[in-house]
Amino acid sequence: MLVGMLRMLPVLLLCLPALAQSSGRVSGVVVDARGGEPLARVQVQLTGTAFSAVTGATGGFAIEGIPPGEYTLHVSTVGFRLLTRAFVLGPREVKEFEVALSPDTFRQVDRVEVRSGPFDLVRQDSPSQLVLAGTEARNLGSVLADDPIRAVQSLPGVASNDDFNAQFSIHGAGYHRIGVYLDDFLLHTPFHTVQQEVGGSLTMFNSDMLEAMELHPAAFPSRFGDRTGAALDVHTREGSRSEPSFRAAASFSNVSVMGEGPLGKRGSWAAGARKSYLQYLIGRSSTDSSLAFGFTDTQGRISYDPARRHNVSLSYLEGYSDLDRSRARDRLGANAVMNANYHVILANAAWRYTPREDALLSSRLVYLRERFGNRNAQELELGAGYYGEWTWRTDGTWAWSNRTPLDAGISIRRLRDDGFANRYQFNPFAVRRLDEYRGNALRTGGYAEQSWSGWEGHLHATVGGRWDRHSITGLSVLTPQGSVGFVLGSTRLQFGWGQYAQFPEMMQLLSRTGSRALLPERATHYVASVEQRLGDRTRLRAEFYQRYDRDLLFQPLLDPRILEGRIFNPPLDPPWRNSMRGYARGIDLFLQRRSANKLTGWISYSLGYARVRDGVAGVNFPADRDQRHTINIFASYRLLPSVNLSAKWLYGSGYPIPGFLAWDGSRHLLAAERNALRMGPYRRADLRVNKAWAYARWTLTLYGEVVNLTNRRNRRFDVFNGYNSRTGYANLTFDTMFPILPSLGLVLEK
Repeated sequence: MLVGMLRMLPVLLLCLPALAQSSGRVSGVVVDARGGEPLARVQVQLTGTAFSAVTGATGGFAIEGIPPGEYTLHVSTVGFRLLTRAFVLGPREVKEFEVALSPDTFRQVDRVEVRSGPFDLVRQDSPSQLVLAGTEARNLGSVLADDPIRAVQSLPGVASNDDFNAQFSIHGAGYHRIGVYLDDFLLHTPFHTVQQEVGGSLTMFNSDMLEAMELHPAAFPSRFGDRTGAALDVHTREGSRSEPSFRAAASFSNVSVMGEGPLGKRGSWAAGARKSYLQYLIGRSSTDSSLAFGFTDTQGRISYDPARRHNVSLSYLEGYSDLDRSRARDRLGANAVMNANYHVILANAAWRYTPREDALLSSRLVYLRERFGNRNAQELELGAGYYGEWTWRTDGTWAWSNRTPLDAGISIRRLRDDGFANRYQFNPFAVRRLDEYRGNALRTGGYAEQSWSGWEGHLHATVGGRWDRHSITGLSVLTPQGSVGFVLGSTRLQFGWGQYAQFPEMMQLLSRTGSRALLPERATHYVASVEQRLGDRTRLRAEFYQRYDRDLLFQPLLDPRILEGRIFNPPLDPPWRNSMRGYARGIDLFLQRRSANKLTGWISYSLGYARVRDGVAGVNFPADRDQRHTINIFASYRLLPSVNLSAKWLYGSGYPIPGFLAWDGSRHLLAAERNALRMGPYRRADLRVNKAWAYARWTLTLYGEVVNLTNRRNRRFDVFNGYNSRTGYANLTFDTMFPILPSLGLVLEK
């Protein structure tokens, strides 16, 4: 046999030149589908062969000496969706490919969405906005929770200081003053949570279904209504119209599945589901099951083009959250929650019409329903509630000239809200109805914004306003807003001003502690910023803000305190009043780099002051979410085609402990000054590594994360448990948050 091979060697040597002359070449460039940035460190391979290459700094690749035949181009890198293309290579043929890779949080496309820069404004009418998209949102969401709103907590100027809650504050405004809009609909309670004293929450929508999130911290546009602090605009994405794909993920705390694909030739579908099994793990590893909180949710969207210039879509979301503390039944008091549940349904039907190139009309009908219920260890109802809403909204844009788009919209909201809360006493048995409310309301509103651009795009101005009315109060409010921006070379200057109104919740209007005469809360925003571009993908920004608040809702007589040297005992039903006014002022500084290659992230520092005055009690104090210093740092780097490393570090100097409290060195006691005590500084460092393995038709990605890498002992204020009416000593509960906590997640995508 060896002799036969030696005899064939001269023949093979004679054939090699002919084979070399007939071999072909494959080359091309790989870019990011969002913006067209060339992608380096991308693995390009011909499936089933040894032919491969890695893209360079310009995104280019070339593979030489390929024999004629049928091949499949296989393009992959961590953080982006796998792409395959079948082709036939003839003798001496050169194949050129232009490959657009979609981030794994973006719908699969085969073309580039052209953008002139990574920091270009999504909407010119907002003088202050931050955008989370692509791998940033994925890497910030945490393997442990995979929560998209928790990713927002790391943005410049945002403060949270709480490992257990997805809520956050901005410029001293609490979360109830920040609007979360999902596909142009203002969510009522956008979290998996339960109405009970053990605080914790997770975002109710799936991060796999999101296109992008835009945060507007100050002087936000008039299209966002009924909030006075800030606006978070969340967009869900369509499914892929090119080919079906499926994704399954599992971590220590939850599992999820998602699928998407084309719907005929004119539409697409996408659907996903998640389930938490953290409650089972805790229940089997701990004798105290009070943290056994779990959730299940499903989400889907269908989009279709029934005719040219028309698009219709239908989205559906349903979630269920529950708390089960039955293993601790013997240790629970009469008014402690043993079982709690929360159920939400959201359906959104939308129609979009483009009658011509300079006009766009969209309309949507939304249905929302929320239910919750709490029971104690004796299976008696502690409280329950229902919230329902029907909303119809229509928006339109008309560019009546090339530089003057006009935006306008109207909305009608039909609301229903009812609920109650009980308190029990045994020996003898007695039940007291603490609160009860029930009613319906009609909310109507509209807005208009006129924008103008000039000086070859170097100048932009917007003037707009809103009108809103509440049927229960019978009040109408007008809130104007305006902004102007200048671009001078690589420097951008922006200025914004706006007035905002937020009507009371229906429970505040209709309960025994409320009143139909309550006024809407009001705020006036001022913001000025200067931004310097340092190259194409880096910017340095300083943003100065000032907010004046008035008619803020407060219960002035709710808290016990020391008044004129004596203990003040609050009444049983302290009323809500529009008794507070105040201000918030400060500066946000950050340096940001955004790139699909190498380093991306930011370093931010915020200095803020937020104070309020209660007119009934005549006291001044720091706002409940006043925090002097906030530092948020995030960095992500794609080391290899299959490895991405990211890290974040968060610091907060500490929120006040709400109430009239002091510390005598050994215990807490009542005081004459409110919010004088503060929590200690919050510090947390997280490290994450993503490792991907790309196969012929599917990708396996392993996510490894260490939460609280330095094992910092962070604490949060939980609840005020009461006080001694004779000595004035107060009983407070504090929670210790996450210790150092490693976690793993696995994603299989086809």
